Amino acid sequence: MSSTNGAAQGVNLPALRNHNTALVLDLLRAAGADGISRLEVAERIGLTPQAVSKITARLRAEGLVTEAGRRASTGGKPRTALRLVPEAGHAVGVHLDRDALRAVLVDLTGAVVAERAAPLDLGAGQAAVVDSVVREVTALVGAGAVGTLLGVGVGLPGPLDHTRGVLHRVTGFPEWDGFPLRATLERALGPGVPVVVDKDTNAAALGLAVAGDTGESFAYLHFGSGLGGGLVLGGVVRRGARTGAGEFGHQVVHLDGPPCECGNRGCVEALCLAAVGHGDFEEAARILGTGAANLVALLDIDLVLLGGRTVAGHPDCFLRGTAAVLEQRARRVGEEPVPVRIAPGGGREVAEGAAQLLLAPLFGRGEAS
Repeated sequence: MSSTNGAAQGVNLPALRNHNTALVLDLLRAAGADGISRLEVAERIGLTPQAVSKITARLRAEGLVTEAGRRASTGGKPRTALRLVPEAGHAVGVHLDRDALRAVLVDLTGAVVAERAAPLDLGAGQAAVVDSVVREVTALVGAGAVGTLLGVGVGLPGPLDHTRGVLHRVTGFPEWDGFPLRATLERALGPGVPVVVDKDTNAAALGLAVAGDTGESFAYLHFGSGLGGGLVLGGVVRRGARTGAGEFGHQVVHLDGPPCECGNRGCVEALCLAAVGHGDFEEAARILGTGAANLVALLDIDLVLLGGRTVAGHPDCFLRGTAAVLEQRARRVGEEPVPVRIAPGGGREVAEGAAQLLLAPLFGRGEAS
């Protein structure tokens, strides 16, 4: 779509009603509590005022939008501002790590209104893990006194089939290969609760892209109990033809290196974990930086974001070590180094991003390929 003043453009065709509604909702969300007038919405996304009035009337009837007061007029009657009703809908985001579960309940703006965490053994068996998810989601929704639950998003280590919600050979847990996680959770949670499953790094990348301040193309590198990456190129999460893109940790950088649980040798993940196991976080940061530099050279991205609990435990070390490798590579070719930052989120970036798997499409922000 073309844009005017930075906003996506709507189309006055009945077939694109949902698309236009998403654009309106996104502007209302961005406007915050102060709201935005119908005329401003029409000007920003290129719809007629009549089309915007029809959309906002429907949204008000559904309880998603309400009045936010009146704007001073430069001529004619004052304009009524409209705003999003954050509590009109909620989504749950679940992060399944290899040894821990974190779940958040967010409102329509993406703000976290409740949170739960529990230990988890991803190798304890499919039934045990599903039971843990259902238990935590049920407790979270009950504690949050949710009216409308839009669904549950789940982020966990890959590889997996995002489209079908089926897991593949999760690194270190081959018993999950072929397990239909999405369908199983939908049955367990009951009718009317859709589930979306994605890799943890893709979920986090989506959440960071929606939150903004990342530019159009960036990589999110998650170093927790394992190492993975999420890619946003041209403002879109890139999952690849088989939804397997972003297996950052399994790029081989040492042909005769230590064996990795994926079956290869000398993977970035295996080398980083070995360094951490020896307490050498500076070496782990250097290896992570080497992998990040390869990614920058391959994709010409604008930003590298670091997250995950291993990074969170030594943020300055990983930030300094990764940036040093990128700066060294950039000097060799006479370019400015790509900036490196610690991802915001305080350890909740995967869980919050998983909730965005449900929310983002409502605001026209969920497209991916």
